[in-house]
Amino acid sequence: MRYMSSKFIDHETDVLIIGAGGAGMRAAISAFDSGSRVTILSKSLLGKAHTVMAEGGIAAALANVDSKDSWEVHFADTIEEGVYISNYRMAELLAREAPERVRELEEYGALFDRTPEGTIMQRAFGAHTYRRLCHVGDRTGLEIIRTLEDQILHRDIKFFDELYVTKLLKEGNRVVGAIGLKLNTGDFYVFNSKTVVVSTGGCGRIYKVTSNSWESTGDGLGLAYEAGAELMDMEMIQFHPTGMVFPPGVKGLLVTEGVRGEGGILLNSQGERFMERYSPKKMELDARDIVARANYAEIMAGRATPHGGVYLDITHKGADFIKRKLPSMYKQYMDFAGVDITKEKMEVAPTVHYQMGGIQVDPETTATNVPGLFASGEVASGLHGANRLGGNSLADILVFGKRSGDGASAYAKSVSMGKIDEAEVSREIERVESLVGKEGINPHSIASKLEDAMSELVGIIRNEENLSKALGIILELKDTSKKSAVQGSLKYNKGLLQVLELQSMLTAAEAIVKGAIERKESRGAHARSDYPKKNPDMRKNIIYKKGENGMKIEWREVPAMPEELKKLVNPEEY
Repeated sequence: MRYMSSKFIDHETDVLIIGAGGAGMRAAISAFDSGSRVTILSKSLLGKAHTVMAEGGIAAALANVDSKDSWEVHFADTIEEGVYISNYRMAELLAREAPERVRELEEYGALFDRTPEGTIMQRAFGAHTYRRLCHVGDRTGLEIIRTLEDQILHRDIKFFDELYVTKLLKEGNRVVGAIGLKLNTGDFYVFNSKTVVVSTGGCGRIYKVTSNSWESTGDGLGLAYEAGAELMDMEMIQFHPTGMVFPPGVKGLLVTEGVRGEGGILLNSQGERFMERYSPKKMELDARDIVARANYAEIMAGRATPHGGVYLDITHKGADFIKRKLPSMYKQYMDFAGVDITKEKMEVAPTVHYQMGGIQVDPETTATNVPGLFASGEVASGLHGANRLGGNSLADILVFGKRSGDGASAYAKSVSMGKIDEAEVSREIERVESLVGKEGINPHSIASKLEDAMSELVGIIRNEENLSKALGIILELKDTSKKSAVQGSLKYNKGLLQVLELQSMLTAAEAIVKGAIERKESRGAHARSDYPKKNPDMRKNIIYKKGENGMKIEWREVPAMPEELKKLVNPEEY
């Protein structure tokens, strides 16, 4: 159906995918290959998604290096790391299907590092029982995007880049499309689709110090929440143990876990290998939450480096090894900090890295509770529980990216094209147009205040007083944000983009803080100084919904694990 309007450009498709990272592109490939018309939208450029910043590798039990590895061990590691609030079926599907997705990526042309026998090399990573991370040096995410982009370009998949989706469109309870602003032209686009897949990544940019790229402002969370989708586990935010601390312009930039996987050790300013005290068995390769809290504790105890971090040292491995195994890290420190990591120690500190929570989805199809709406990748929840295993994010985007494409395509074949409400479209266009060309509160100042509040009050260690203070600030900023506006036009207006992003950023922040207040225990990435122990009665998920009077939260039982899978994990948790 064509809509005649001078206000917008219309486009029709079967499967509309919002987000062009690994999950979105993998979804597009499977949806197209199953016979659907596919369109991808991205607020960035094709090939520039946050996935390129993932470095360490893809977790998959290929058993090329450690022959005892298996999907069962990978499953158990995932459940253990998620502190028993992961969806068992998602963990099972990931562990079973990741090897096939990696081999498929290799068939697409990905160039993995090799063992002497010619198989895919696998490295050690924190909290993995065996060496399991399939990698391309320390540029694995970049290779995934390069490979998937090549597949996209060889298919008749439509692509709109530099386009920011402002709202999902519904007919009754069903999602039937989306409206967005083309950032480089100022044109509005309306997409009529049988189904929508949200693969927009995380919300790390609500914190001041983060490894996340500029795209990660929780856009998909906000879109889905406003459309009626349930969010889950939002209180669970992962702090990666090692981000750069100097110079200030790159503070928070990721220092891959691959450095520790290849033998790097952590030292405090006194030269002490302090992980011997915090985790004498697993040392630097313990779970991310444990290593991050150890780094934080050393810094807080006054044993920090000159720039407020701890040292990460891999000089003992030799220059040739470092340049071969960690070429990006070598270049990153040389270019940004003037540090030669073959001769000098790196200064690192915890940095906000990943959201375990997100849109609640069905494990088999990634369908949400809203008909016609699917989600995959970091924006979706269920797999990682209270903490994510390193490398499971890249496995996630491949396994559930494919499943979301298959699920969305199957749904699209079962329904007819829905009808777009042109009055709703007109109202949304008028709303966006009303944000430009007038005086208002600077949106960047609001975002900055949000980042400060989250960083100072909702960090690695939380407590009731700080969380309550943070919630008050967030609710105040929500009111303030309604008065934000910018000068200029719709075209190439970064201020306007910030105004549009604010709603989703504030939704994500509100959910994180409300859930953190509600969860009066310490579990995985969520650590509270006033409730330092794990509470067995809280081995549940927190669900977030949009209600008539604001955000509602409720506790929900974790799906019961079948007996054959219970045998693989710690029986004391049940």
